[in-house]
Amino acid sequence: MRWLIIAFIVVPFVELYLLLWLSRWIDFWPTVLLTIVTGWVGGNLAKREGLRVWRAYQRAVSEHRQPEQGIVDGLLVLVGGALLITPGVLTDIVGFALVVPVTRKWVASWLRARIQRQIAVHLASSRQNDSRGQHREPRGGGPRVVDTIGEDR
Repeated sequence: MRWLIIAFIVVPFVELYLLLWLSRWIDFWPTVLLTIVTGWVGGNLAKREGLRVWRAYQRAVSEHRQPEQGIVDGLLVLVGGALLITPGVLTDIVGFALVVPVTRKWVASWLRARIQRQIAVHLASSRQNDSRGQHREPRGGGPRVVDTIGEDR
């Protein structure tokens, strides 16, 4: 819930403040031009990087090997591209960071580590609940099957 508040209320106000500050510093029309140019350059960069990640992924799959740049990289490029075409200074900085390969690799590795940590915490809490007798599933992960025909096999 708090992320939605930040995303839809706080970020637009920060963006508006930064654009107004920038327009006082470099004037109104250069600010408008800068916003248009960063959107155009960012959109083209996101398209190029997205296609590069997609081709690398397809090549790895066709060669039957694990892709170096996987789904996380593709999603980061997609989010970065969306942020780049959104007018604003802050969204442009974050968008470029997600699209440019050097910073995207750092963000992707951080994100993967965080996801793995969350999975480990979830698995540990599941095991702890299971050892206490709570939320126990039948062995084998599914319902018990009872043979009603009674044939020997």
